[in-house]
Amino acid sequence: MPYDIADPGLADDGKRRILWAEQDMPVLGIIQDRFAKEKPLQGVPIAACLHVTAETANLARTLKAGGADLRLCASNPLSTQDDVTASLVRDFGVDVFARHGVDTEGYYKHIHACLEHNPILTMDDGCDLVSTLHQEYPERVETVRCGMEETTTGVIRLRAMHNDGVLKYPVIAVNDADTKHLFDNRYGTGQSTVDGIIRATDVLLAGKTVIVAGYGWCGRGFATRCRGMGAHVVVTEIDPVRALEAMMDGFRVMSMEEAAPIGEVFCTLTGDINVIRLEHFRKMKNGAIVANSGHFNVELDLENLGKAADKVERGVRNNVDAYYLDGKKIHVLAEGRLVNLSAAEGHPASVMDMSFAVQALSSEYALTHDLTLGVHPVPKDIDQWVARLKLQSMNVEIDTLTSEQEKYLASWDMGT
Repeated sequence: MPYDIADPGLADDGKRRILWAEQDMPVLGIIQDRFAKEKPLQGVPIAACLHVTAETANLARTLKAGGADLRLCASNPLSTQDDVTASLVRDFGVDVFARHGVDTEGYYKHIHACLEHNPILTMDDGCDLVSTLHQEYPERVETVRCGMEETTTGVIRLRAMHNDGVLKYPVIAVNDADTKHLFDNRYGTGQSTVDGIIRATDVLLAGKTVIVAGYGWCGRGFATRCRGMGAHVVVTEIDPVRALEAMMDGFRVMSMEEAAPIGEVFCTLTGDINVIRLEHFRKMKNGAIVANSGHFNVELDLENLGKAADKVERGVRNNVDAYYLDGKKIHVLAEGRLVNLSAAEGHPASVMDMSFAVQALSSEYALTHDLTLGVHPVPKDIDQWVARLKLQSMNVEIDTLTSEQEKYLASWDMGT
């Protein structure tokens, strides 16, 4: 069995963590039970590039239960939980290629190991797997039937690929499902980003001025949770509609240039490059804390910060580096990588239950439907089914339309 993990001896700890997460993933559990009986993925090679956490392990178990021939690698060098990888290999027979803290060369070596599996389906979290496949394995692209993409950043990249005419197979935008981005991005990223910042720094957010770059669903979730902990929250945006929404949600809105001198904690959640640049770092207060919770570490211009700094002190605390600039000290968390996964444990299992339920059902859907080239939405009935089951798991009952109400909604002739 091929694999590349850090320490097989961590498997006992990993299994405990996986089974703990499983308790809070009832919807995925229902799918796993059905997959085990029906085997909808029997013999299908799947290459998955995802954050290798306890929650992801339960998705892997579900795919394996459905008969999939799965290879799994990490979508971020610092998000891998080494005890989880050990248990996946030993206890659940998953071919895993992931080590926490692997360098860039090792990161892409693991992606190559998954792609050499000749996948029929791909699962991606950021589009690195898909872009590598298209650039380095063009002869294998033709055998891929469909892909699934988990993140906002990945969907943006895939749409760019399609617009440039280089995307060679259909991809389902799992991220855009309502039961994914409205919950995973908002509540999952919101809570886990706060968790990562606090674990890394032990900072008290109450009374602090927190600058939130980006007011998409991730930014909204983080901003709301910071406000709930007593922080003074400022939002920076480039989209006038989102900026207006942030204003009417009760946040201060300004440019990063204005925010830099007043902020004490900064976090980027945009999916874009160089959101906080050297001119912003120069204006920050002594002791400012800077983090990123967008998918890639490019949101912070650490290259130019490093060049301009008088000194860089690594590891002043776990997941904290100190940059000495213009007589001030700036603390950068988790090397600018996803702070919620690098310095904490990522999203809580309860919210990933929905995201991975959508992921599993989308893989089944992809095999039973002939999709055209492009980026496709998750079918509405999958979204509705996942939401309904999640409510049931929470012992919540909702109303249904009466026949009279259905008739009224389908008519046009009944007015005031």
